[in-house]
Amino acid sequence: MVGTAGHIDHGKTSLVRALTGVDLDRHPEEKARGITISLGFTRLDLPSGAELSFVDVPGHERLVRTMIAGASGLHAVLFCVSAVEGVMPQTREHLAILEILGVNQGVIALTMCDLVDEEMLELATLDVEETIEGTFLEGAPILPTSAGPSPSGLEELIDALDALQPQTTVRAGPFRLPVDRAFVQRGFGTVVTGTARAGTLSDGDEVEILPLGLRARVRGIQVHGEESGQAAPGRRTALNLAGVERDDLARGMVVVARGSVAPASILDVRLDTLPSTPALPQDSRVRLLLDTAEVMAVITVLDRPTLEPSASQLVQLRTESPIVALEGDRFVVRRQSPVETLGGGVVLDPQAPRVRQRHAARAAEELTALEGGDRAVLLRRAGEGGLSRRDAERRGVLGVGRCLGDRWLDPARVAKWEDLLIARLGDWHAAHNLAPGAPKRELHRAELPRMAERAFDQLLRELAEAGRIVLEGPRMRLPQFTVQPTPEQARTLAQISGRVRSLGFEGPRTAELLRAHAPEVTHLVDTGVLVRVADKLLHRDRLDEVAAKVRGWLSSHPSMSAPEFKELCGLSRKHAIPLLEWLDASEITRREGDLRVAR
Repeated sequence: MVGTAGHIDHGKTSLVRALTGVDLDRHPEEKARGITISLGFTRLDLPSGAELSFVDVPGHERLVRTMIAGASGLHAVLFCVSAVEGVMPQTREHLAILEILGVNQGVIALTMCDLVDEEMLELATLDVEETIEGTFLEGAPILPTSAGPSPSGLEELIDALDALQPQTTVRAGPFRLPVDRAFVQRGFGTVVTGTARAGTLSDGDEVEILPLGLRARVRGIQVHGEESGQAAPGRRTALNLAGVERDDLARGMVVVARGSVAPASILDVRLDTLPSTPALPQDSRVRLLLDTAEVMAVITVLDRPTLEPSASQLVQLRTESPIVALEGDRFVVRRQSPVETLGGGVVLDPQAPRVRQRHAARAAEELTALEGGDRAVLLRRAGEGGLSRRDAERRGVLGVGRCLGDRWLDPARVAKWEDLLIARLGDWHAAHNLAPGAPKRELHRAELPRMAERAFDQLLRELAEAGRIVLEGPRMRLPQFTVQPTPEQARTLAQISGRVRSLGFEGPRTAELLRAHAPEVTHLVDTGVLVRVADKLLHRDRLDEVAAKVRGWLSSHPSMSAPEFKELCGLSRKHAIPLLEWLDASEITRREGDLRVAR
């Protein structure tokens, strides 16, 4: 993929036409005005047998957005400078944008050389050499050409293009095709075109169009204008899509493998600014251009007070509408007004958490660690919630994460959470020394509320397997913990137990006794000394007496009626009915109609 670049009217499209025989100024407005307005695409078979795809971009300053859309994903550039005018403003801006986008090789064509003499040609060459000094084009061949009635220099230019190094590096990740054109092809239906960035796609596959989330099916693929059963990265691709209308599509959308990518709205990036960049204050609005998309964004500088010129800075971009971005993507940032290029760089975290200014320094440290290869940063940023398996796989952290339930979390953080839970459990025991253990859900809500329930339960199981806690139903305790009432508590327990026992079946109401002595009453209930029967608390000794009488009766009688039960135990109806229900619930009796039988 080779793109043209350079100032308006410097002969880019004419040179491509001379090389390929294809006029890429297709639209009437382009022909009338004599300038390129939209992107043009064609191909050239090189002498070595290699295939070159041209992307012809506009040079007008008002069409830089279109230029960036075409320049994203290029392998090399055919950089055009008119020998008549020399280096111009868009020459420099295009060169800066190409560097920002990571283009690293190219050929320089001095165009319109048939219109100048030798002295002008030499001056133009010197001008170009001075301009490209220190850039990726330094040392690139500078070839005089003419695309006029008597073309010249074309063979040398083709040889120089053929000498460019093929780009064989394929980006990992799911299939992704940023859309630069969408149209209806008679007899086929909706077609989108673009340069595939990563992954492969086969005819018949299901796809999504992001950020809208539209779904479609591929029913035809063309690669470099020829029918193909599969699309691969780094190639001009046209997809015939079924299930989506042309009016639903626009440049800037992205076709992806179904379910493989999530739109982003907060991106942490490394931004390299140009020398001309003004010192913008925090939270300035800028234009973010990534692949073929352009969205407005608010920029927050993380590692310094303002956006500075000629600097490499860590910043957060919060977009006004979702955008498709993956780690490693290159982008350009332009000023909102006046519209000028500020710089660009690379996406570090496309699913970043919102950073408040007071936490900016910590975020900058995280991103510096991420740049240094610490993938666990992404897990730390995910916090207690962690990442799903799909997201962990997308973000390359399956191998460094710790799986709890169905979530991947940062191992170092999990270890800290384990120590935190142990410490908090000790605190809980100290505050509730009469309770046999802490409710699991209470500690979950209090200490790790954002952790999924399945993940928290597995964390507890692993702590239990390691012998650090004991799980008993819905409760948890430290292995060394036992209930040890204080002397004062012991006296209160004895008083409550004696009082309830003395009241017989006229026990106190549960709510009233809890209000007065909640820890002690709960302990007596947990240990079985007191039992809740309806809305009252009864002593276990009294209930055991009733149970013994009923078992004795049923050992010699087939059943027992309610009147017989009242007479047997000397109870009123007010006390008998709740006790009969308690006997059923305790599986001592079973109700059959109006009678009770032994269970």
